[in-house]
Amino acid sequence: MTDYSKFYSDRVRPMKGSAIREMFKRMADPEIISLAGGNPASELFPGEELAEIAKEILINNPTGALQYGTTDGLPAMRECAAARAKKVNSISDNDQVLIMTGANQGIDLTAKALINKGDKIIVESPSFIGSLNAFRTYECELVGVKVDSDGMNMEELEKALEENDGVKMIYTIPTFQNPTGTTMPAAKRKKLIELANKYDVIILEDNPYGDLRFKGEEVPTLKSLDTEGRVIYAGSFSKILSPGMRLGYVIGAPEILGKIEILKQVNDVHTPVLTQMMCVEFMKKYNIDEYIERNRELYGKKCAVMLASMQKYFPTGKVKWTVPDGGIFLWCECPGLEDITPVVDRALEKKVAIVPGSNFAVDNKEPSNMFRLNYSSATPEKIEEGIKRLGEALAEIL
Repeated sequence: MTDYSKFYSDRVRPMKGSAIREMFKRMADPEIISLAGGNPASELFPGEELAEIAKEILINNPTGALQYGTTDGLPAMRECAAARAKKVNSISDNDQVLIMTGANQGIDLTAKALINKGDKIIVESPSFIGSLNAFRTYECELVGVKVDSDGMNMEELEKALEENDGVKMIYTIPTFQNPTGTTMPAAKRKKLIELANKYDVIILEDNPYGDLRFKGEEVPTLKSLDTEGRVIYAGSFSKILSPGMRLGYVIGAPEILGKIEILKQVNDVHTPVLTQMMCVEFMKKYNIDEYIERNRELYGKKCAVMLASMQKYFPTGKVKWTVPDGGIFLWCECPGLEDITPVVDRALEKKVAIVPGSNFAVDNKEPSNMFRLNYSSATPEKIEEGIKRLGEALAEIL
């Protein structure tokens, strides 16, 4: 057999696939209750509406839908993205908008445009595994800053900026953070902007969950507070319309976005035109804010069921957890445990899946006593049953 490993590039050699995706393979058993993924509630997908829209497009404008498109996205699709950003004051007259094949592509290409081997990126610890893996691809050094109950710790961030030369970028999910579900308050956001200005670094603000607030007050985005054009804002239609359509966007200074556009041209030429046209038509025909409100209401109910079930079934005093105001995740810690892996394995034996915290760590080889839960995709009944089984697994291991 050929030894293919000798052909791998240095940047790919140490990389591992997402353990979350690997877990999905183990969850082919229909009896398994998944509290592991990050899928939106499929019962909210506007399937009939999108089917009718796709039919009309393909009958009336097949050439427009099926031919090559422009790399930066359809003008009408860029306007849809700009309209979403305007609602949270996250676009200025000088900004450029690029349509991405999912926000993940925008994050990846931003890193590719800015990061050299050996450069440093400051990230929240824990943080989104997809972004961490994208950054690792470019052979940078990740500098983790802990996430408190109200987001990234500013004192630790300032220390990291003081002590590390070669920091190019700060990556943050300030609203309903993945994986913790925490939200950074306005005062901290202003401090983060001040620090980025002082130490001359770019901020990449990832905001896929910002529309999913089901309680509490809105908080201004980092982009809306930026006066020096150093925030690149990544948004998505995945959580408010459909993840399978793969529609995201980045907004920022034209000088940087021009480079990202060239990289996208090399990467995939353009985002599929048909799904862009479908999104545009959906926005024209339906009130997206009413649709988003249905998402918020459902996720609020599901989150409440999960929190009540945890209070009921988790061993008393053995587990701590966050209480989110929106989004689709919450975060748990077992202070008396060194490694959550036995709990994950025991839970799988009981037909319930969770994600161990090590997946979201800067050093993913270190054991973690934490785990992430998702409440968006399962039904309320399955959420309670899944938490009950998980509580049994926790009690047996702890």
